[in-house]
Amino acid sequence: MTIPPSLSKNILFCTDFSANAALAFDYALDAAVRREGAMLYLLHVIPEPESQFWRTYIYDADFNADEKAKRDLDDKVAAEYISRIPEGMQFKVDFRIGKDYQKILEFADEISANLIVIGKQGCSPLHKFIFGGVAERVVARAKCPVLVVPLR
Repeated sequence: MTIPPSLSKNILFCTDFSANAALAFDYALDAAVRREGAMLYLLHVIPEPESQFWRTYIYDADFNADEKAKRDLDDKVAAEYISRIPEGMQFKVDFRIGKDYQKILEFADEISANLIVIGKQGCSPLHKFIFGGVAERVVARAKCPVLVVPLR
């Protein structure tokens, strides 16, 4: 069965900048290229420190941690992804801070995502049992199709 192009106009690619995320990007890019007028979103979620001590420490530093993180992430996105975007393709980058799967799902709702593309990281069976994986949590709660690219 072929998915009509109109069903996948807003494609959300989630990255942690791992090698497997780079592979997942190939799938997200392919989906966007095949759909005229598609918008490809790139989202990276920065884990928020849970300890109040670390929050205070980070924000009392002599530099603006948020601005530095944004510059560093912009550089990483430019180096790894932007050069691969075909001319004329609609592409937006966003960063969020918080619990990864929750922020992914919130962002997907905000942009009315029609497809989420995410790489699956390898983890031990015990870790997966206790914590669950980000991809598994997104799949279980997403309101749209999710393409999970397994670790090779």
